[in-house]
Amino acid sequence: MAAPTDTVVPADAAALAGRLEPLHSQIYFVPEVGEELAPLGITKPRAQYFAQRAAPMGAVGPGVVAATFFNFNAGLVARSVPGVWASAAPTDIVNARLRAADSSLRRLLGEQVSSAAVTESAELARKACEGATGEDRPLYAAHADLPWPEEPHLMLWHAVTLLREHRGDAHLHALLSAGLSGIEALITHVATGTGFTVGFAQQSRGWSPEQWSDASAGLVERGLLDGDGALTEDGAALRREIEEHTTRMSLGPWRHLGAEGMARLAEVSRPLSKAVLPAFAVEGVFSPRSPRAQKG
Repeated sequence: MAAPTDTVVPADAAALAGRLEPLHSQIYFVPEVGEELAPLGITKPRAQYFAQRAAPMGAVGPGVVAATFFNFNAGLVARSVPGVWASAAPTDIVNARLRAADSSLRRLLGEQVSSAAVTESAELARKACEGATGEDRPLYAAHADLPWPEEPHLMLWHAVTLLREHRGDAHLHALLSAGLSGIEALITHVATGTGFTVGFAQQSRGWSPEQWSDASAGLVERGLLDGDGALTEDGAALRREIEEHTTRMSLGPWRHLGAEGMARLAEVSRPLSKAVLPAFAVEGVFSPRSPRAQKG
């Protein structure tokens, strides 16, 4: 099938990716994941996160997980991986995650889960995925090797997962091109005020206050942060370039879908994305300006 010829505006592509992403990432905040993984012997929340996201790559070691997840302390990763594979096979974890996605989406979407909007959104998002490529995108490629679910709400979840990991792999290239390490990338993103709180970023990614302070001092020396930990003008410009770089490297799916398809997907998926936002209502996790902290 030939790709549509209408022009795709990069800013529109980035905005649509951001609006769809909660349909995937709710999986990291819902209790259904623990309910599925605990019987497999994976009971700790951090281990559950590493296991469910890394499982499509197979029983890889901590170095691979730390590299592909990027902003986690490698020591934190090593305390869970490869131990999770001793508890459950990656295939069993993948299946458990899909069951959790099924249960959580049924709960969050309610009657919408069997709606025409879900079916159409799934078809459009899957079509976009036809334009994605796996070259130098290890997390995306691993997830793309998984079979497509048949039920529309799970097809939609899988499609958004692929689009999210496709963009995420590109984002790591942009961060590296900007000369940022994992912790520096995390600090500068927190400084935008649109992501995690400082406390949650440190705790969830395994960085001590001392490590955070040392890395912040280096960013101050580079002129990217001021003495109060806020982005300088140069720091804000660098974060904008990172996002633009990420978008430029992630346009394949959206060019394949085309501007008209993108507009339709944005329209029909909007109430679905809004419906899953309660999953992110966890105190102390997101900054007030984060899209995840918004109510619609």
